[in-house]
Amino acid sequence: MAATLCVKLLPKQGWLPFTQSIRHGSKAVTRHKRPVHFLKRKLLAVTQYIPPTRVVPKGAYPSETSRAPEDSDLVIIMKKDLKDLFQDCKMIAVVQNNASSAEDLLILKHKLYKHNISIKFFPNQVIRSFLSDTIYSNMTPLFIGPTVLFVCKERKVKEMLSTLRSSPQMTLLGACIDDTLLSVKGVVSYSKLPSMSVVQGQLVGGLTMLTSHTASMLQRHPAHLSALLQQYIKQQSPGSAEEAT
Repeated sequence: MAATLCVKLLPKQGWLPFTQSIRHGSKAVTRHKRPVHFLKRKLLAVTQYIPPTRVVPKGAYPSETSRAPEDSDLVIIMKKDLKDLFQDCKMIAVVQNNASSAEDLLILKHKLYKHNISIKFFPNQVIRSFLSDTIYSNMTPLFIGPTVLFVCKERKVKEMLSTLRSSPQMTLLGACIDDTLLSVKGVVSYSKLPSMSVVQGQLVGGLTMLTSHTASMLQRHPAHLSALLQQYIKQQSPGSAEEAT
């Protein structure tokens, strides 16, 4: 009997059941954050660390705000020298030094000294810091790389340019003449202007010519008028009328 039931219940070869059971995976979401129990929240709030107040009095430590670095004594002296240069000198030229040797620099300094032109060396950082607070702040972009200053109390631009032509290692970047910033082209144009004595001589000559011409014009008209009056008087006199008949 049992064998007969097993034969009937067992599937035959090549036979598929009408219904098949398929097992799906679990769809439970376990990634949501579980709420903390209120007892645990109370325990965390009670055990939270509270830093103690500062025992050190206020002002014992330096303030956390950044302070600008103060200038050293050497920098202050350099800035003072620069201030005196810009006040006393009428010509200040910025020249770039392109790997000039010490011997060439000494020769150039000797040539410039003949025209009362001096060479001054200052660090670019000090010059830029000094110019930022003055009316010469537009000269700041010129001080990049190895630069030197050609200073003179007079406007000897022609002499400076003629001396620089013999020194190819030195390149003119710009100049400040009579508190006016000039480019290289402007410095060259300024050097072509006549000197002050020549301009004064031309002005005096022009004024003298005008005064002499004015005086001659003032003397000519009265003389011409008097001659015409004398001629008219002669024509109106009776003696002149009898001679005419």
